[in-house]
Amino acid sequence: MFEGLSKRLGDVFDKLRGRGALSEADVDAALREVRTALLEADVALPVVRQFIDGVRPKAIGADVIRSVTPGQMVVKIVNDHLVEMLGGTVADLDLNAIPPVVILMVGLQGSGKTTSSAKIGYRLSQGPQGMAAEFGGTFATKRKVMMASLDTRRPAAQQQLKILGEQTGVPTLPIVPLEMPLAITKRALETARREGYDVLILDTAGRLSIDEELMKEVADISALSKPQETLLVADAMTGQDAVNVAKAFNDRLAVTGIVLTRVDGDARGGAALSMRAVTGRPVKLIGVGEKFDALEPFHPDRIASRILGMGDIVSLVERAAETIEKEDAEKLAAKVRKGQFDMDDLLSQLRQLRKMGGLSGLMGMLPGAMQAKAAMSKAKIDETQLKRQEAVILAMTPKERRNPDIIHASRKKRIAKGSGVAVQDVNKLLKQHADMLKMMKRVNKLGEKGFMRSLGGMMPPPGFPR
Repeated sequence: MFEGLSKRLGDVFDKLRGRGALSEADVDAALREVRTALLEADVALPVVRQFIDGVRPKAIGADVIRSVTPGQMVVKIVNDHLVEMLGGTVADLDLNAIPPVVILMVGLQGSGKTTSSAKIGYRLSQGPQGMAAEFGGTFATKRKVMMASLDTRRPAAQQQLKILGEQTGVPTLPIVPLEMPLAITKRALETARREGYDVLILDTAGRLSIDEELMKEVADISALSKPQETLLVADAMTGQDAVNVAKAFNDRLAVTGIVLTRVDGDARGGAALSMRAVTGRPVKLIGVGEKFDALEPFHPDRIASRILGMGDIVSLVERAAETIEKEDAEKLAAKVRKGQFDMDDLLSQLRQLRKMGGLSGLMGMLPGAMQAKAAMSKAKIDETQLKRQEAVILAMTPKERRNPDIIHASRKKRIAKGSGVAVQDVNKLLKQHADMLKMMKRVNKLGEKGFMRSLGGMMPPPGFPR
């Protein structure tokens, strides 16, 4: 998400950074391009106007004009306003109420309410284990959670939540055929109180568009359940219509927060920028994948940095900490120090890279992300290559993985056939492993400082971004 917006804004600010001094005309020209970029990213027109009106007075102020680096000052002002537009600070779920605390999930059909309900239930029930610990307040305590589907209109909707509950280990309210949404709500509340649940997640029905029948039904459910959190689930790919949806639900239900789904897709990002500004309600959580743990808190400052191409190193470090087991890392480090790095170790590193979002996912969090991705594209680095390399290693026998030196012509043909690749691909992977092993042995011999000194006089290869 935000890739198109990042590229457009990156081009605008590159021009500003290249100037020694800025005139009012320069700033106006840049802000016109910023306005166009925001509109193309599906940001609502009133939000764009408000944004430009807030940035312009500061961008042409004396502090910018007299600054040593006026271009950088303008970028900082835009960044600060983006953070403000996105909410300013991380908004936690408010679960401070007498149990069972009710979380009401609302939104249009197909926005991802049911999956998001299961993800939130999974996070809350896991407590401070694994990635949940990174969330802070809400997810730092293990809670007893139950989910209930109130969607009696969409075929198999209740069954879907039941299956997701079984997969995540989160209990769901037993299904009673032909029971109406209000009756289900009442039964869910009674069951949650009786059985001592801390949190009750109610997954409501949606429609393909806003209608009075839908709004009355969710309003009645809200009045009966008195939710502590009413979360509007919206697809990040919805575009301009997301603003109308958010306003309609907020006017009738007093939405407390927004959950954006499919943020890992190629959405333009306008929904995230607009919904907070139009409703005044914060984006609290974002769905970044299909797995149950692919749910993250929304950090306005980090998102703003990524939009402006300044990277998101904090999230990158957190993702690494989440996916890398300390014990495994220490074992690998010990093997590397001894110059032992076999194909099984390479396989685990390839899988680790894929867990962290692949090359493009990591590149998106680094400063100068757009330039890095452009360099990848120019070098014709294919993301699917990681999967092919994994398949090649899996086609090897345990003995071959431990000792790649025994892999000669006949074995290479067998491995290539077993993994569905050409013999040249097997050769490339074996060379890659040999080069890595050679470099590790060199580091061990010279020491880290000596190794870095030996690289001191080397220039980066042609085409490598400096």
